[in-house]
Amino acid sequence: MSMQIPVSHMALVRAQAGRSMELGARLSRLIEPTRQASGNLHFALQHSLCDPQLWLVSGSWVDQSAMTAYFSSPAMAVFGELVQELVVHSLDFHTFSDVGADQARAGYPSCDAVAMQQLAG
Repeated sequence: MSMQIPVSHMALVRAQAGRSMELGARLSRLIEPTRQASGNLHFALQHSLCDPQLWLVSGSWVDQSAMTAYFSSPAMAVFGELVQELVVHSLDFHTFSDVGADQARAGYPSCDAVAMQQLAG
């Protein structure tokens, strides 16, 4: 049996000037269906405290296949609609997977306790 590796997505969505509340209202329609989607661990829609045009959409999934299935679902059509209707000024989308400490340090073989303390400053 293959091991499930949790994954997540994050989208920073900036509204066109004067359309932030519309953007938030339309993105909010994703909350309940996404939370009920198979394999969803967490889903959130957040509004920036400092930038009234900026929204964050984030979710965590049991594994890549669950997240991919969600991305292929009709719910995701809202992003295309928002872009086509010029509600969105910009969209910055990323996916991530969990890594262990050894994997995170693998690219930095000189990381040791002293170096880590220096980074922590």
